[in-house]
Amino acid sequence: MEQMKPSMQNHDLQLQEAIFLQEHQQQSIIQRRMTEWLILARIQFTIIREAWVWIFIMACMFPLTTLLFLKFFTVDPTPAVMTRIITGNMLFGLIVMGLNSMAQEISWQKHQGHFTYYSSLPIVKVNFIFANLLRGLIMCVPSFIILAMIGQLAYGIQFHYSWGLVPVLLLTVFSVVGAGVLIGFWSPSHQLTNMLVQALMMFISFLTPVMVDMDQLPVILQWFSYIFPTTYAAEAMREVLISGWSGSVAWNTLVLLFFSLISIILILKKVDWRVEK
Repeated sequence: MEQMKPSMQNHDLQLQEAIFLQEHQQQSIIQRRMTEWLILARIQFTIIREAWVWIFIMACMFPLTTLLFLKFFTVDPTPAVMTRIITGNMLFGLIVMGLNSMAQEISWQKHQGHFTYYSSLPIVKVNFIFANLLRGLIMCVPSFIILAMIGQLAYGIQFHYSWGLVPVLLLTVFSVVGAGVLIGFWSPSHQLTNMLVQALMMFISFLTPVMVDMDQLPVILQWFSYIFPTTYAAEAMREVLISGWSGSVAWNTLVLLFFSLISIILILKKVDWRVEK
């Protein structure tokens, strides 16, 4: 029995050392993945920093023009109509940058062979995807803020700001940017991507409940509208800015979360470092 005690103690020490080494290895993997993502995020931030003037103009020019146009030609709008116009143009800016620009940029990188460089690095694809999603978030949020401020000044109304605006804003951006990133990675050709996102930008902005109410559209367009995240984003954004968090806002936010998760899953399946010839 006395001889067995040292052997059991040695076994326990070896087991503790193995557990310690395994935990240390797991922590090292997590730290390495975090470092990878931070480096990729800095690369995306550098791209934005070098072209921030152009990004600012693109994000604000088209929705701001539409916002002022509707201001000049709308006679005595009600507060609900004014809120719809402002939130619609906020989403228009998101569609321009998050869907249109992100899809074209990623498609261009893909077909220029830029992803071959990333494939040579010891990184995981999910980090590259989330770095691009962060880039889309940074590109879109400033236009949201600027258009909200200008819209309130132009129409003379005051929004109701609450904590519920944060999840609605973030999930709105991620759901739309996720769709743009997905189209960019899926892109069979850069020319097709350009035509597709331009058509989607106009269709989603003006033929779904972004600028207008659902009941103002034909029945067939109302049914089509439910497959786009902007339909739920517009409803959630308008209601949370008028009255704050509610059951309807929670439901639309949950749908936006579903769209965001689906887009990330599809992106993971569609990411290919190399273009098939």
